[in-house]
Formats: sequence, structure tokens, C-alpha cells
Amino acid sequence: MRVLITGGNGFIGSHLVDRALGEGWNVRVHDIADERFRSKKKGVDYLLGDFQTEGAQHEMVADVDVVFHLVCTTIHQTSNENPIYDIESNLVGTVRLLQRCVEAKVTKFVFLSSGGTVYGIPRELPIKESHPANPICSYGIHKLAIEKYLGMFHHLYGLDYVVLRPSNPYGERQDFRNKQGAVSVFLGNIARNEPITIWGDGEIVRDYFHVEDLAQACVDAATTDVQRRILNIGSGTGISLNELVSRIEAVLGVRAKVNRNSASARPFDVPELRLDISEAKQVLSWKPKVSLDQGILRTWRWVLSVLEDRA
Repeated sequence: MRVLITGGNGFIGSHLVDRALGEGWNVRVHDIADERFRSKKKGVDYLLGDFQTEGAQHEMVADVDVVFHLVCTTIHQTSNENPIYDIESNLVGTVRLLQRCVEAKVTKFVFLSSGGTVYGIPRELPIKESHPANPICSYGIHKLAIEKYLGMFHHLYGLDYVVLRPSNPYGERQDFRNKQGAVSVFLGNIARNEPITIWGDGEIVRDYFHVEDLAQACVDAATTDVQRRILNIGSGTGISLNELVSRIEAVLGVRAKVNRNSASARPFDVPELRLDISEAKQVLSWKPKVSLDQGILRTWRWVLSVLEDRA
């Protein structure tokens, strides 16, 4: 099978590349830049540049069977700072890519949406796919809009697709110097003997799961004939930031320095996120395999290896 992974040099994309190669697929990656933490993988067709341009998109989808669309130019916080850029760089480019996929007769399109933002403030927990979608940040709005366009392209042109709504993936090759990804960021701070900053009271609950389980879900979505187009992907359990710090301390046998900024809770953060993953278990025969403790330890070892290499 010939696959395209947009954003394939990013955190999630790099793990999907590994899984796709493990399946014996022919892999093409399109991204704006090379991977940050490792060299190019042998046998992968790399295309670098802006995914939005029409010429680049024709080259990207040529002779491709399945497209995994992971590229995104914003995160939750930055999307609100410039929603026009968020729309122009993500929504418009993706709709253009869908047009190219129809022309190239791509057989399946797997889109990584956001289980953390499309639902908005939960009315009930755990959150099912049928839960109303009322995002409170631009990031979630553009993700939801892409989902709707996928439905339109399926109706009009027969483009087969699956939308995965992941909660909070973490793991190796997630840049611990960035703002996003509590597990990796916290581990990076501890490794550098820097304090962890917790916004609000630390009782915000998230559903953390290891990136390898997300990569497997992507592969399963591409190879399974499913009628349910939208699937939650996560651990199915929630843990607060305070509990996460305690869990990290227990796994690593360390004491973390914590700075609390209780007066600065961020307005785009929903108070609790815990996804119902029963649909994915049923239709994909998928389930998360890496426990939180295992994932913390694996990510910790990777963080230390990066810091040692740069010492």
C-alpha cells in the first residue's frame, strides 16, 4: 500500500511513519521541515515545503492509496491569538487537499481531529462521539469544520474517510521545550531541575495515552472497513495535573518543584476531559496497550538521552 503522511516529521507523524514501515507500506512524508530528534528514515520518500500550495499537493497525492492528514500549524493557545491565520493555514489548505485527493482517486483519508477541543465543555463524562460539539477555541472549530467537509466530500464524491479524535497523546519525540504536552513538558522540567508551572488549581483532568497507541489506531483506521466515521482515541481514564505530578514522582522516585499560578487559569481549557473509547475498541479491535507508568518511564529515558546528547 502507498501512503502519504502529512506532518510526518512531527511528534505523532514520526511514530506513524515507524508503524507504516513496519506494515511494509511505501511511505511518503510531507512536512515543512525535517524531524527534530532523528535523521531521515531509510526508504521514506520525503517532500519538504508548504502543504497548502496546489503544485505541492498534486505531487503529494500522486499514486497514493491512503492519506493520513496530521499536519497542523497551530495549537490550542496560538489558534485563539490569530484565528484568521488558523483558518487560512489549516482549513483552507485541507479543503484544497481533499480536492486533490478526489482527483487522484485516493481510496481513504484518515484525519486526526481533536478529542480534546471539538466537544467544548463536557455535559457528561466519559465523552461519547455523539456528544454535542461546541468548541471554545479556534483550534477545535477548524478541526470540526474539516470533519464536516470530509462528510461533504464523501457524500458528493465518495471519498472514504475516518476521523480520529485523540485526547492527549504523549511520548518520545514530543518536544519537552514547548508549551503543549504536560507529560513531556513536566519530565523535561524535572530533568533540567526546573520548576513545573501549573495553571489554575491543578484539578484540570485530562486523558493521557501513549503516542504508539495513537499510531496503531491510525493504521487500524486505514485498514478496517468501518461505517462509523468518527472515533474517540485515548486511554478512557482521566487524571488531574496534580495527580499526574504525583504519578511522575512515584515512577521516577524524585521530588518535583512546582510553581502554582492559581490566578491564571486559561480560558480555553475545559475543566475535565475523559473520552469514551468503546466505539474504537469495537469497530477497530483497538485498545491502548502502554500504561501511564510505562509511558512516563519510556519518555523520561528519552528526555535524558536527548539532554545527554546535547550536553
